[in-house]
Amino acid sequence: MEEFVILVDENDLETGSMEKMQAHREAVLHRAFSVFIFNPDGKLMLQQRAFSKYHSPGLWTNTCCSHPRPGETTPDAAHRRMVEEMGFDCEFQEVFSFVYKAAFDNDLTEHEYDHVFIGTSGSLPVLNTEEAAAYRFASIPEIRKEMTADPDKFTIWFRIAFDRVEKYMNSVA
Repeated sequence: MEEFVILVDENDLETGSMEKMQAHREAVLHRAFSVFIFNPDGKLMLQQRAFSKYHSPGLWTNTCCSHPRPGETTPDAAHRRMVEEMGFDCEFQEVFSFVYKAAFDNDLTEHEYDHVFIGTSGSLPVLNTEEAAAYRFASIPEIRKEMTADPDKFTIWFRIAFDRVEKYMNSVA
């Protein structure tokens, strides 16, 4: 089944839609989201991307990420993908957004207006292995130490968003 993404401008105003792989080949700005779920102990649920993913296979990233479909709100898409990728859903809220552009070795480029959602849950995932190879929990200091030692084991969008997620979590602690 062909997947379509929502094309947007730098202000996140919708400008149309495009088939997902075409948008990545042409580096067209499109809407995306990243969900960060912390457990009650304040540890982030990290996802290791499936090794079959079309980019960033096997890298560690936030709990869930994807793209809303045309006609779908970003929060609805985030809840849908939490169930599809991680096998559970929970409450979360949008905290910030950012735009980034990153080229990959396979001639694909992520050029995304990324909406970041943060929430807390005591649920454990039931992984969709087509999406996620593994999961683990880690504290913000543990992640910071790992990212400093080996940043390339994490996705680019995770590395970009992490500082702001850390600041947000410190502000609500």
